[in-house]
Amino acid sequence: MATKNPRINVTFEEGTAGFLSILARRENKSVSSLVRELTLEALELREDLYLSKIAEEIDVKGSKTYLHEDAWK
Repeated sequence: MATKNPRINVTFEEGTAGFLSILARRENKSVSSLVRELTLEALELREDLYLSKIAEEIDVKGSKTYLHEDAWK
C-alpha cells in the first residue's frame, strides 16, 4: 500500500540509534515518529534563526515606523 508522504531513509551510528530507541520508548512513540518530530523541531529552529538574521539586516536605526493600524489599511 502506497503512502501519501514520501519516505526518507536516514542512517545513524549505533549509539545515536540506541539513544533514539530509548527516548522513543520513554515517550511511547515509534523511533520513526520521534525522528520526524525532532526533525520538524530542528527545521523550525533553523527557520527562526534565518528569519531573525533577515530582521537584523533590515532593522535600520532611524528608519520610519508605522502604527499597526496604518500598515494594514
